[in-house]
Amino acid sequence: MQRGQSDLERRLWLPYAVGMAGANVIGAAIIFVFIQFILPLPHVDDPAGVTRTNLLLFVGYLCVAVPVGAIWVLRILRPTRMWLRSDEPADAARQREVLLVPARELVVHIVLWFVGGAGFTLFNIHYSDDLARIVAIAAFLGACGTCAFAYLLAQHLLRPVAARALAHEVPDRPPLPGITTRILLTWALGTGVPVLGLVIAAGGKLAGQVDASGDRMAAIAVFLGSVALIVGGLIMGLTSRSLSGPLGALRHALSRVRAGDTDVRVTVDDGSELGLVQAGFNQMVEGLAERERLRDLFGRQVGEEVALQALERGIVLGGEERQVTALFIDLVGSTELAHDRPPTEVVELLNRFFDVVVAAVADEDGTVNKFVGDAALCVFGAPLDHPDPATAALRAARAMLAELRERVPNCDVGIGVSCGTAVAGNIGAAERFEYTVIGDPVNEASRLTELAKQHEGRILASAAVLDRAGDDEREHWVLGPREQLRGRASATQLVLPRPQAAQRSSSASGLPQSSRDGGGGTL
Repeated sequence: MQRGQSDLERRLWLPYAVGMAGANVIGAAIIFVFIQFILPLPHVDDPAGVTRTNLLLFVGYLCVAVPVGAIWVLRILRPTRMWLRSDEPADAARQREVLLVPARELVVHIVLWFVGGAGFTLFNIHYSDDLARIVAIAAFLGACGTCAFAYLLAQHLLRPVAARALAHEVPDRPPLPGITTRILLTWALGTGVPVLGLVIAAGGKLAGQVDASGDRMAAIAVFLGSVALIVGGLIMGLTSRSLSGPLGALRHALSRVRAGDTDVRVTVDDGSELGLVQAGFNQMVEGLAERERLRDLFGRQVGEEVALQALERGIVLGGEERQVTALFIDLVGSTELAHDRPPTEVVELLNRFFDVVVAAVADEDGTVNKFVGDAALCVFGAPLDHPDPATAALRAARAMLAELRERVPNCDVGIGVSCGTAVAGNIGAAERFEYTVIGDPVNEASRLTELAKQHEGRILASAAVLDRAGDDEREHWVLGPREQLRGRASATQLVLPRPQAAQRSSSASGLPQSSRDGGGGTL
């Protein structure tokens, strides 16, 4: 436990003590002035002596009541102050004790006002029964207004303490009265009590029990109206701030969440249902943040497009036929690489390798469907439609090879590109499945990749891909030989990337790029 006052206690102690003592002293002074100088009092012998005696009694009672109330309140606050000096979180019992401080302190105000009101009533009864009755009624009205104002002020001043108590957990049932009670108290103090005083004074005048001139009744109305305006304004200000502050923070936080910020939180500093709303907001944002983390992780695992499709359409096993272009890329000599280098170095190399692959595919709006050891299957045209998958796949193949040679020069690869009809969808069981693409283009791309490892250009595509590509992309490719790929019934016409020297020579000569014209011809 820390020694001395905590920072929070040091900041709050003086304003809290001044606010509580000041509210009661000012309330008592207003009632005394109202009785002695505003209300029409019944006839008594030696009115000046009665006034002087009541004034001395009033000052004397304040000199006793203020220290007694301060000591009593200190005893109520002592557990909370000791907890503030520690770093311990508040358990359920400590939360209840902290949140109920304003209510327990309200008991102190009520007792002191009751003792004072009863004492003044009994003291004045031997002067006049009517005077005692007036004192009792005025003391009751003053007690209602002052005690309720002190309660609302205590709630307002102790908000930082409540925020610390509610920082880790919020009770399901708040121990304090809710917003409805707070608003009713505001109405009662700002309007009800002064109007009740006016009603009592006017009723007494009409019943003949109050002997007051028109000027005196006007003075009563002005006094009580001023109290309603000033005190009512203060109370309404406290209540509006206690509601508008948290609601404003919630509104600002909601706007940040709407903009995509799921790290925002609001301070839970209210022990009523408003605190439950604040806590509920934080729990909602935590859920959204968790959902975004899962979505991000899901997107990284299966691809962002697959994740979005799963979130929008749900998970359904099975697939659909789609026209796709498949690009398969595989490292050359990966077995020797794993044998000759430490595992950490191999992982670092693979990460740099796949970083280039993913970036090149993403630039062409394709999808990396899966990583298979040191290889990757990339698909253009599934799960999302692509306007020109063949062109995109060929361009991505050239880009990733150039980037790998620049960024990962010690990494040799083979790349195969094929196109056709494939089945794309969720394959597996209900408990475990994956989004994949199955069909002839994938098989052919894999076979072309193995063959590409033996060719200098390191990229091989089927002629069917080039037939579907755009004219701008065709000029980067030339026909190669026909090859009988393993597992296929007929030979495949290969397409090779055009050597840079050939491209420059062709461009300089101004010769047009023609369609395929036989084995090894220029496109």
